[in-house]
Amino acid sequence: MEKLPKKPYERELVRLQAELVTLQEWVRSTGARVVVVFEGRDAAGKGGAIKRVTEHLSPRVARVAALPAPTERQRTQWYFQRYVDHLPAAGEIVLFDRSWYNRGGVERVMGFCTHDEYQRFLHQCPIFERMLVEDGIHLLKYWFSVSDHEQERRFRARRDDPMRRWKLSPMDLESITRWEDYSRAKDEMFVHTDIPEARWHVVESEDKRRARINMIAHLLSAVPYTEIPTEELDFPERPPSAGYQRTPREEQLYVPDHAETLL
Repeated sequence: MEKLPKKPYERELVRLQAELVTLQEWVRSTGARVVVVFEGRDAAGKGGAIKRVTEHLSPRVARVAALPAPTERQRTQWYFQRYVDHLPAAGEIVLFDRSWYNRGGVERVMGFCTHDEYQRFLHQCPIFERMLVEDGIHLLKYWFSVSDHEQERRFRARRDDPMRRWKLSPMDLESITRWEDYSRAKDEMFVHTDIPEARWHVVESEDKRRARINMIAHLLSAVPYTEIPTEELDFPERPPSAGYQRTPREEQLYVPDHAETLL
């Protein structure tokens, strides 16, 4: 597949991001609740897609839930309990950068959960998601798919880039040797959780630009938002000075002008 050139990508991305702002205003005005789940292979482009979705949105409306490993206390709770805490209230959008599907993927493959816990997850997950949808939440689930060769290329690029090396972990490298195990886990997970109320939408992400454009366009098509009329804002007249005198600059501590050294 031909890679999407930069110019049409950037042009369409700006248009789609403007529509995301319209979606945001609809969510805020109507009190809607939106949950977007991002799952898929390591280095498949989930983080980059999330960044483009939220780039021009208000963090008070759209927030990202990227949960760390559970604490000892959380391990004793109902599995879905800590995710419930991050679900949206009225007028909010929550994007899960990985989600409750950790149990269906990494926990299953790496042996971080028992067989009984895994089977219970497969049984309870569709019930949990039907409850969310029945309560009025717009739930969208995206699986980012990438080939083994492209995944390894991205891993190597991360390793060689000091700015992105933090994104590469020993757990990521495990996914190379356990590629087929993850494939089988994903297939089984889809069998149980690709339900009519909350379908899985696969995003081909061999080309990150195509993946971002396709995912955002689908998200906008899947939520029945409408444009909310904006209120005209009139700027008030600035009142005349009442005699305020600014504090002398030498009495305050200013950040050094590092920018001046670049000229």
